[in-house]
Amino acid sequence: MSLFNYEAVDREGNERKGEIEAHNIDVAITSLQNRGLIISKIVPADKKSIFEANITLGGVKNKDIVILSKQLSTLFEAQVSALRVFRLLAKESPSPILRQALEAVAADISDGSSVTQALSKHPKVFSTFYVNMVAAGEESGKLSSTFTYLSEYLDRAYELTSKAKNALIYPAFVISIFFIVMYLMLTMVIPKISQILIDSGQELPVFTKVVVAFSNFLSNYGIFMIVGLVVFAFLAFRFSRTEGGAAIFDDIKLSIPAVGNLYEKLYLARIAGNMNMMLTSGISMVKTLDNTAQVVDNKVYEQIMKTVSQDVSTGASVSDAMDKHERIPSMLSQMIRIGEETGRISSVLDTMARFYEREVVNAVDTLVGLIEPFMIVALGLGVGGLLASVLIPIYNITGAV
Repeated sequence: MSLFNYEAVDREGNERKGEIEAHNIDVAITSLQNRGLIISKIVPADKKSIFEANITLGGVKNKDIVILSKQLSTLFEAQVSALRVFRLLAKESPSPILRQALEAVAADISDGSSVTQALSKHPKVFSTFYVNMVAAGEESGKLSSTFTYLSEYLDRAYELTSKAKNALIYPAFVISIFFIVMYLMLTMVIPKISQILIDSGQELPVFTKVVVAFSNFLSNYGIFMIVGLVVFAFLAFRFSRTEGGAAIFDDIKLSIPAVGNLYEKLYLARIAGNMNMMLTSGISMVKTLDNTAQVVDNKVYEQIMKTVSQDVSTGASVSDAMDKHERIPSMLSQMIRIGEETGRISSVLDTMARFYEREVVNAVDTLVGLIEPFMIVALGLGVGGLLASVLIPIYNITGAV
């Protein structure tokens, strides 16, 4: 089967764009014509122009999905038909990728597909978790409520993730500027001053000799070191995109002091929140665990949730299955056990999700509070040490005169 992108006009004169799977282009054209469409353009999906290819890079932002969910909730609550809802939102969407997906969803609904079936054809836009939640809403006849729950949950999850990421941006920026400034001083300023000190004929302090030697190394081989670091970073990035590489990097991420604790709480909040949402919507426990594994966004916890799902499918309780894994805190598994015994597991998971969300916020505030004084001390020692290595020999020279 091949994928084709098409542009067409329906019997009412409305423009239609979307994707269709077929064995070849002739079958695709016949299928579209059977739907009553007049085709104006149809091309294989893998043969796009450079401009079209650029549009599809990067995917859809989480913020766009949050906004879309709120809009869907409002429109479905107003009892607007599904076809009209997706056509309207497709026109208003600021994201080209999301707009194309919504247009295709509207076209599929027009052809008789359910909302769930139409959304499931776009896994890069709508996650398995999202599609399953919509499916549960359609089955129960509470699609409006489902989108309301989704918008609230995704909004909360987006704010939490954004706060965690933003906490690391400022320190990373300051440290990057520090290294750039130090590199420029060591390659442009120190060599000129060191030549004056050497010409003076005086014995230089050991620390000054170290700084001068390091400056000479950067002046002669700095460009090669930078190229090596760039190549290493590129190869590391490519490796992190592989299955094994992602697992290694995710494990390292959880092992970093202070930062690892922050990520651990973030993933636990995501696990508890996803499970609560899906169980509340009437989705089975095994399916809930499988879908949570797919959306947790960490290979370590993904594997844990898959193992828990396998254990539960063979008859084990969720709490017992989670107890086997060190990465799952005993408090979480014990609270789930209480939920299983009382029949209120969804309520317990909601409580735990909110608890870990508060823990993430507290961890971020603590991390920022620790990083700022650490950076001030580190920057002060770095700049002060560099200046001292130069000023002390100059002071000795002037004192000798």
